[in-house]
Amino acid sequence: GNCIGKGQFGSVYRTLDLTTGEVVAVKQVKVDDENLYKDMMKEVNILKRLSHRNIVKYIGFIPNQYSLNIVLEYAENGSLMSTLKAFGAFPEKLVASFCSKILNGLSYLHENQVVHCDLKAANILTTKTGDVKLTDFGVSLNLKKTVDAADISGTPNWMAPEVIELKGATTKSDIWSLGCTCIELVSGKPPYSDLLAMSAMFHIVEDEYPPLPDNISQDMKDFLLCCFQKNPNDRKSSLELRHHKWIPSN
Repeated sequence: GNCIGKGQFGSVYRTLDLTTGEVVAVKQVKVDDENLYKDMMKEVNILKRLSHRNIVKYIGFIPNQYSLNIVLEYAENGSLMSTLKAFGAFPEKLVASFCSKILNGLSYLHENQVVHCDLKAANILTTKTGDVKLTDFGVSLNLKKTVDAADISGTPNWMAPEVIELKGATTKSDIWSLGCTCIELVSGKPPYSDLLAMSAMFHIVEDEYPPLPDNISQDMKDFLLCCFQKNPNDRKSSLELRHHKWIPSN
């Protein structure tokens, strides 16, 4: 009844955990292929082991015949995208502060060999205290091989060039998406948002780097260029970016 969001793979509902009395989010994923189902159960078992204040906690799953119901921690404030819609683009200082917390969560995922694969404002949840939690991550590198077919789905605006060229996603692909997310937060929309999907994909692959907003500081510009290196090996890691001068120290 309490549908709080629909994503690429299914719907998310708010519900009550009847054993603990805690409000949780349940992501319902329709799975009609038994192998995919097994892969996803493996994936959830990997994700269940993760625990960090800047990522949404995977609590477990309730399997049934037609769908996998993944139980997640519930973040009461909704996503940064819903905040953007309500209040407009954020001041740069706030974006840097959010980015610092996003980087903490990303570094933790990357240390655990998990690639987020879909980083954008819609997948960053906020709490009442202004903390952020990454959600909808969930392709660990050892499973990446089986999930490649589904890679080019969803909106391409945040996708790294190598993902569009089907060379596969790595932790460095998340860094490119982080740059796009920072642009989204500071300007209200991601790069190439005025283009159709195919055209956006072409530009992501062909342009030296995405167009940067006009009114940003030199430090933010420098940070974005660290994210937008064409060659993933030249891109800074999440750990390195935490020490960039644009990022406030935690």
